[in-house]
Amino acid sequence: MSPAITTQDHAEDLDIKAKATDTPQPSILRSPLKSSGSLNEYENFNTTPIIGTEFPRVQLTDILKDEAKIRDLAILVSERGVVFFRDQDISSEEQKVLGQKLGELTGKPSTSKLHRHAVANSKRGIAVDENGHLDDEISVISSEVNRKLYGDRYKPLNGRLASQGWHADITFERVPSDYALLKITDLPEDQSGGDTLWASGYELYDRLSPSIQKLAEELKVVHYQPAFNKIAKEHGIDLIEGDRGAPENTGFDFKATHPLIRTNPVTGWKSLFGAGQQVEHGWIEGVTQLESEVLKKLFNRLLFENHDLQVRFRWGRNDLAIWDNRSVYHTATNDYNGKRQGNRVVSLGEIPYFDPLSKSRRQALAEGV
Repeated sequence: MSPAITTQDHAEDLDIKAKATDTPQPSILRSPLKSSGSLNEYENFNTTPIIGTEFPRVQLTDILKDEAKIRDLAILVSERGVVFFRDQDISSEEQKVLGQKLGELTGKPSTSKLHRHAVANSKRGIAVDENGHLDDEISVISSEVNRKLYGDRYKPLNGRLASQGWHADITFERVPSDYALLKITDLPEDQSGGDTLWASGYELYDRLSPSIQKLAEELKVVHYQPAFNKIAKEHGIDLIEGDRGAPENTGFDFKATHPLIRTNPVTGWKSLFGAGQQVEHGWIEGVTQLESEVLKKLFNRLLFENHDLQVRFRWGRNDLAIWDNRSVYHTATNDYNGKRQGNRVVSLGEIPYFDPLSKSRRQALAEGV
């Protein structure tokens, strides 16, 4: 095995490559990052064997100034896909600080900041706290706004298959997300419904046959989100065109080409990155239109129909989840009539890449890597 590199070495390597080209390019992490074990003092448990870990008692504000613990948290999130925390007192500003540090301490490019969503931004006029504060770097996830902008898609009993909602955040950006943090602040009156599910992209890759794995590793896929321009026209709203958290994330095309199989630089594991809602209007490059549709349907079936690679989380007020958008998909459950709202911080990571020397999750765990 090649020698491990430190987070600082990795960050410096990223910066050197960014200066050498017009756009920042990711370095390939030669060895996965390893946890120091600093979080072992806190009670936690795995919510399923494949994905999800919960800390039922710790407050994130207690570790916010401890960079070793934040780095270990980022590594845990990347390994387990999603990590849950109950009844958090963290403020929206502290949530932003944590979101940025998770990526910084695991070597993301210096040009990657927090995402400013083209639609879910301060122009909607929704405050992120009781003081009426508006913030472009926090996407307020509001059932009321979603029903207004997107219509029946976010209404209960709408006749749609619930599985159509699976996605990873903002993959239409040229520099998409590494980590996302969602704190639910408002629940329906009866506090039922609105569960969120996450699914492992690592395990999706592992469930492909070796022949399909080899094919998929050679392909790229176009991620495309046409809905934003449509609702902007229908509702007369302004979209953020400029720097949406990284210099590459500009314009109104909301379209990006990424590897179909992506390497997570924190774990060094391969994941399937081209399924779900983010490629519904996109296509797989290098194959025919028919082949693209057939492959997309195959990947979606693996994502939608395998509940043993998914985890379901029932929210309580002020619960918070952190997930790695590079390697998991998620979807909300629209089975409620009342108001549901939360604050989401989305950190931007590296330009997606595939490293042919990276390993699958199963392979790495079997080898103890």
